[in-house]
Amino acid sequence: MDRSSSGVTPGESGPVAGQVRLPETTSVLVLRQAVRAWLALYRPAGAVAVALSGGADSLALTAAAVVEADGVDALIIDHGLQRGSAAVAAEAADAARRLGCRSARVRRVEVDGPGGPEAAARHARYRALDDLRDGMPVLFGHTLDDQAETVLLGLGRGSGQRSLRGMAAFDDPWGRPLLGVRREITRQLCRDLGLRPHEDPHNSAPEFTRVRLRTEVLPLLEEVLGGGVASALARTAAQLRDDGEILDSIADRLLSEARDGSSLSVEILATAPGAIRRRVLRAWLIEGGAKAVTDKHLRAVDTLITDWRGQGGVAVGGGMPGTRLVARREHGRLTLAFAR
Repeated sequence: MDRSSSGVTPGESGPVAGQVRLPETTSVLVLRQAVRAWLALYRPAGAVAVALSGGADSLALTAAAVVEADGVDALIIDHGLQRGSAAVAAEAADAARRLGCRSARVRRVEVDGPGGPEAAARHARYRALDDLRDGMPVLFGHTLDDQAETVLLGLGRGSGQRSLRGMAAFDDPWGRPLLGVRREITRQLCRDLGLRPHEDPHNSAPEFTRVRLRTEVLPLLEEVLGGGVASALARTAAQLRDDGEILDSIADRLLSEARDGSSLSVEILATAPGAIRRRVLRAWLIEGGAKAVTDKHLRAVDTLITDWRGQGGVAVGGGMPGTRLVARREHGRLTLAFAR
């Protein structure tokens, strides 16, 4: 790919905001507007980083960000999970420089840990991006379609409102400007610019749940319900996020009122609505070292407040091997400590 084939025209002074020009196609205008709106809300001045995989979504985001932001650094993570991954990362870095990024950095990571290869790769990727970002927010190319898949996955797993809220537009330092943009628009932008995105074979592998949602479940829902399902799911996520933020702010105030050192006052929590109280418990458990707090954990701890019969403590996720993190009720307070 070169400038003439991509349709991208560099400014004479180098890749800074306003000096890279893109053709005024519909896809370009949609992407630029989405990035501009995000920057106005969350990053009105200063450079940003873009997590660039080489796929259509992140390439389209990079192209738009270079025009709209004060400066863009491309961060490319090579997971090393596929043959030729180093070459894919190098091609993505080259594309970033051609699009006008002021730098393109590649980091090779080791993928291991619990939760299967998808979860391990995600953890490794985010750790590397956090290390590379130099204090800048990192933008991801997640689209409206990704948001719909996330909401549908959470709905199927019964994981509650927090999961149905989907991905946030900004969860410092992670930004997602394209949550209102359809995936087809990012692909069209790549075609308009003559970009050839990398097609990750994992994105079409049916052994992955999200792939089957994308290729089988959502198309069937669109057909049965007459279209608009992805947009409706994304709207649901936005509505639940607005509601959830209000509930979280109320819970934050209640948590402050209920604090008694590192423990919580049962008396103060007992009169609170259950939805607020369980938010308080979730924040308190995570603060105390709990991992992957589930609805089952929350409701079990909640019974120490609402259905106290002298029962013992509740083990929650967390702790080193051979230890458990246990919530107990003692003398009118909830305590949290490690136990063997």
